[in-house]
Amino acid sequence: MIQFENLNKSYWTPEGRRQILRDVNLTIPSRVAVGLLGRNGAGKSTLLEMIGGTIRPDSGRIVTSGTVSWPVGFAGSFHGDMTGVQNTRFIARVYGVDSDELCDFVADFSELGTYFNAPVRTYSSGMRSRLAFGVSIGIPFDTYLVDEVTSVGDAAFKLKSREVFEARMRHAGAIVVTHSTAQLRKLCHAGAVLEKGRLHYFPDVEDAIAIHQANMGSSEDE
Repeated sequence: MIQFENLNKSYWTPEGRRQILRDVNLTIPSRVAVGLLGRNGAGKSTLLEMIGGTIRPDSGRIVTSGTVSWPVGFAGSFHGDMTGVQNTRFIARVYGVDSDELCDFVADFSELGTYFNAPVRTYSSGMRSRLAFGVSIGIPFDTYLVDEVTSVGDAAFKLKSREVFEARMRHAGAIVVTHSTAQLRKLCHAGAVLEKGRLHYFPDVEDAIAIHQANMGSSEDE
């Protein structure tokens, strides 16, 4: 369960303060994959980071039950002078999972080969992303936060990412941000629409897609 209580968040912009969340009160059930929709700049990624605890609200609070991931594939917390293996073991200890099992999973999934034992600062951006996704999805969270989960790598790696993620979703919930309505329909049962600071939850993802498309004035993916 993820519960928003009187949640508010705003940012200063050159045009003044912009409110992206306004008095949001909403409960998302446990073990449900929810597609989060909204126009570009609505605050979807910011909301994911707030749920993950890396951004604080201006007021109100977010109450969660069970374990919640950081945004899947986020590579910003890796230490550049540590190897992929060392970073993976460190994260395993932080989250209380078996470090050998996680390393074995990430080594196989990421396909980094000998680079898994090299400092992360020597990685290309694509290699860092594959390491990040492998570590993210290798830990069994109750709820995964996903921002364009399959956008990394070549076609074969994207397919593998989707398959692994879909396997995780059989036993967990998720908040998924993607511009692809086809992916939303494939991955999510429910939906939520963020529009002008208001967040509305729909038990049927098709209802959320319809509302979002009406907001955008289009029946096409935005």
